Formats: sequence, structure tokens, C-alpha cells
Amino acid sequence: MTTAPSAADHATLDLEHFLPYRLSVLSNRISSAIAREYSTRFGLAVTEWRVMAILGRYPGLSANQVAQRTAMDKVAVSRAVARLLEAGRIEREFDEDDRRRSVLRLSAAGYAIYDQIVPQALQFERRLLADMSENERHCLFDLLDRLDELELRAEEGAPAAG
Repeated sequence: MTTAPSAADHATLDLEHFLPYRLSVLSNRISSAIAREYSTRFGLAVTEWRVMAILGRYPGLSANQVAQRTAMDKVAVSRAVARLLEAGRIEREFDEDDRRRSVLRLSAAGYAIYDQIVPQALQFERRLLADMSENERHCLFDLLDRLDELELRAEEGAPAAG
């Protein structure tokens, strides 16, 4: 009979103080809170809304460009695009010079939904940040920008500056 190894024999990861875990949990909770409204009302999954949000802001992107901007898995983006195309919420146009390349745009039906969700999402963000001072909000977004920059550098294997 073998005995299970003791936790003391292994490395310890304090998840409550591990940045990727904390950011992931917070992101999931915030996304889920916002998603409850639009998923019930419009039958949209979080990935579908993210694709629509990106295309509402940046029309004419390819699916790969959407995946890059959202940092979502290409397969998840591809599935969301397929569902949105089938539902008539986005449209695909093929590049005349390269028929393999296509660009995506919100359809009129997509914009009708987008124009309803955006004010709700912005209102949710205002409620979420309401108890933060303007200085705290500014600091938060500066730190998020800095983390974004540091993550890209870490991903490339470059040493962090200063």
C-alpha cells in the first residue's frame, strides 16, 4: 500500500497572493456579473460579447486580429464568430486580393444589441468603481497598463527594467 505524499513535501503556491490567480478570479467574477444581463436578454456567451465589443470598436478585423486584441484562444474566437455569423449578428467580407483573408463587422442586428449592452456595461463599471477616488481609478489603470507592459516583456523573456 502506498501512502499519499504529504503537502509539506512539495512546493507551496499561496493562491490568494499569486497575481495571475487573483486577476483571473476577479476578471471571471466581474465578467460573470456583467454577462448575467446580456446572456439572459440576448443569448450571448462571454466570448461572443467580447468579439462583438471588439468589432464594435474596431470594425474590419480578421478573426485572428480579434483573438490577438482579446487575448482569447483562436478556437474560442472561431466558435464565437461562427455562432455570431449564424445568428446574423456579424458579417464577413472576403478580401478581393486574397480570398483566404476575411474581415468581420457587426451587422445591423449586431449593432442593435451592441448599442443596448454598451451603456449597461459602462453603468456597471461606474457602479463598480464608484467608491474609488479619481486618483485611485487613475492609479488602477496606470498599474494595469504597467502590468500589461511587464507581462509582454516577461513573455518575451526580457528582463524587467527598474
